[in-house]
Amino acid sequence: MRVFPRKTNATPTDDKAYYDGPPIWQLPENEVHVSCTFTYDKPRAEQLAQQWQKAGYNVTLGGPAYDDNGGDFVPGRYLKPGYVITSRGCNNNCWFCVAPKREGKIRELPITDGWILQDNNLLQCSDSHIKAVFEMLKRQPHKAVFSGGIEARELKDWHVDLFVDLKPQSLFLAYDTPDDYEPLVRASKMFSGTSMLKQHKVQCYVLIGWPRDTIEQAEERLHSVVALGLMPFAMLYRNERGEVDKQWQRFQREWANPVIVGCKMKTLVENQEALIS
Repeated sequence: MRVFPRKTNATPTDDKAYYDGPPIWQLPENEVHVSCTFTYDKPRAEQLAQQWQKAGYNVTLGGPAYDDNGGDFVPGRYLKPGYVITSRGCNNNCWFCVAPKREGKIRELPITDGWILQDNNLLQCSDSHIKAVFEMLKRQPHKAVFSGGIEARELKDWHVDLFVDLKPQSLFLAYDTPDDYEPLVRASKMFSGTSMLKQHKVQCYVLIGWPRDTIEQAEERLHSVVALGLMPFAMLYRNERGEVDKQWQRFQREWANPVIVGCKMKTLVENQEALIS
């Protein structure tokens, strides 16, 4: 049985997944895993662990928030069926990212079925692993979603060919630091002329709201992503306590809603065309 302090789109919903204390009736299994992803949910996770332990269950508390480096991925255990992880770790050392600190350098896992890819940095894997992942994705019942882990700096022409052939629902690049911009420019050129770019399938997370960031600077970065033909998706920085500024939160919502962002993109493109003419 698994217990989660927070319900998200990715957490399991089967009959052995719980989001609260133990039920008043005794469950048939005794082993309980309390899994915590976000550091700001640790107090709630520890409270739940105590509640289940007092009820007589054998409790293990862990997860990414407790620097668990992760073993082989087991489909459906801590992520809803459909989600899949084929590698862990990352060879980069970005100041805001804890993945390499928790999981170490990139390491490849046995490939299991799924269509929503959650790898930290798939393109740092070996060529053979990447090709095998795409072969797995091609046989899935749903279109693939690359919800993270596609680094523009690692992108090669043959990767683009694989994406175009696969026709995924979406893939996300990232604009986290200033030195990410030039690789984004290069990536947009590599996808130029493909149906993926024309249909806004190539999207881009844009990190905003970190210490000393301003809304004006963040908006400029978002506009620069639009100018490349990529659909931006604002990702709001949170500290370990999960604190966010209300003004930043309102701004992030505007740039995380596909309908609103689509309208913004259309207006910006029309303004650019008017200036050119």
